[in-house]
Amino acid sequence: MEVPESNDGVVLLHGIGSEIADRLKKVSLYRAWFGPAGEQLVTRRDAATGALFPPVDYPVGIIAGNKSIDPTSSLFLPKPHDGRVSVENTKLDGMADHVVIGTAHPWLPGNRVAIAQTIAFLRDGRFSRM
Repeated sequence: MEVPESNDGVVLLHGIGSEIADRLKKVSLYRAWFGPAGEQLVTRRDAATGALFPPVDYPVGIIAGNKSIDPTSSLFLPKPHDGRVSVENTKLDGMADHVVIGTAHPWLPGNRVAIAQTIAFLRDGRFSRM
């Protein structure tokens, strides 16, 4: 992973790990489907995975969703959440800004509000408060 220069901004979508992955990581079907990447989707990191995420020393903005299209995952996630990740679990120590928008996890990358918020953060170093 290439770390940007200290004056560049970065926007993350979705969060830092999923409580759903925490629950399913030992289920053989989950492990067969997601493979080693599924182990990295958990909220608690081992030393090797943690080393991939150095302390933040550059501006990071995080966009979280708060709508779910999956009624099953809603049984396992603390509210609010996007169907895969709780809003609380999208926060990162040292982040410059955080915003929650009304969309589900799969739709965050193409959501027009998420796109506008990304542009605002990269331009201004903070999200727009609409």
